[in-house]
Amino acid sequence: MTSRERVLKAVNHEEPDRVPLDLGGSFVNSIHAQTLHHLREKMGLEHRPVKLYDAVQMLGEIEMDMLERFELDVLPVDNLGLRTGSRAKGYRPFELFDGTEILVPDDFDVELSEDGANWLLHHGTGADREAYMHMPVDGFYFDTIGYGEWNPDFTPPPIDTVRESCKNASVSDETLQVLADRAKLLRRETDKALHMNPSCLGLSYVGHLTDFLCLLAADTDYVADLFMASAERSCLNIDRLWDAVGDNVDIVFLTGLDFGSQRCEIMSPLTFDKTYLPALTMQYEYIHEHTTWQVFEHSCGSIANLIGGMADGGLDILNPIQTTAAGMDPAWLKEQFGDQITFWGGGIETQGVLQYGTPDEVRAQVRERMEIFKPGGGFVFNPDHNIQPNTPPENVIAAYEAALEYGQY
Repeated sequence: MTSRERVLKAVNHEEPDRVPLDLGGSFVNSIHAQTLHHLREKMGLEHRPVKLYDAVQMLGEIEMDMLERFELDVLPVDNLGLRTGSRAKGYRPFELFDGTEILVPDDFDVELSEDGANWLLHHGTGADREAYMHMPVDGFYFDTIGYGEWNPDFTPPPIDTVRESCKNASVSDETLQVLADRAKLLRRETDKALHMNPSCLGLSYVGHLTDFLCLLAADTDYVADLFMASAERSCLNIDRLWDAVGDNVDIVFLTGLDFGSQRCEIMSPLTFDKTYLPALTMQYEYIHEHTTWQVFEHSCGSIANLIGGMADGGLDILNPIQTTAAGMDPAWLKEQFGDQITFWGGGIETQGVLQYGTPDEVRAQVRERMEIFKPGGGFVFNPDHNIQPNTPPENVIAAYEAALEYGQY
């Protein structure tokens, strides 16, 4: 059975020969560059610096030697420049906080702040050059400058202005060509399932995140209209994407919006049903009617009270299945939604056992999760988010070896 056949069979809630495995299939199913460097060393793979895949989360690119060693089944079809700030024509060395050498795109524009406390990541050139992300010199990730700011005088744009701006597709010809070329290459050269993240679908909010969350609490009618407008633009982008890549892609990433915190949803289910769900459902249905793709939705946190609405609306795949969050008990999730939703993740806890346990504890949790999630298909093995810095490489190896052993049908 090919990797593609295995993944599609699982997503269609049938039992393949074994549970499909993913690591690096998208920027929410991957591994920090530091951990990836040490993992390659531990596995005895060819010594070479890890390439940066995602500048925000400082993720590394999974190369074919590791893909084959772990028997992974998924590859990303991404416009990689959207995650690194550039489209790499070449790479140069860069040192992480602990001295680990990685490779970054030639125009990865980073410099130390005047006070020596932060790395500043820039975009633009000349007079337009500006710092837009920062990372403490001993930190792990870049954060967008101003991301958490709140403007008490924030006024959203008139909804008619928003609707007008959403009347045309936003995905560029350049992005379409990058995605089409990569999808065609990977389909020709591999048997893997292909997961596309075009970064032009889903829902768009206005203002900084804090401004938007205040708006969500104060004016749900506006937010509902805002999301429907962005969903209509998303459908126009879907048409252009389908024309460009067609069935060379198997799975499409819709949104990366997080609906949950560690303890509960970030809004009431009633608010979600009024604002988010109609626009999401519109896109799920449009993708099913106009493409062959399976729809992949990502949300961290506790979202137990929201999953049913998304499943009824036509969602195919949910990620990352953060089982350490309140209400996200694996057995309950499988019992409640296992015949509707494919769980892509939840195979091992990145906040707990994978980072702090022993290899034997890792193997035990993977076995437990396989027993829960694998019956009847509808499961792709992946940790419950990106593998974090300072995760012991022997634990990562134990997780994927156990997934192969206990994932057999």
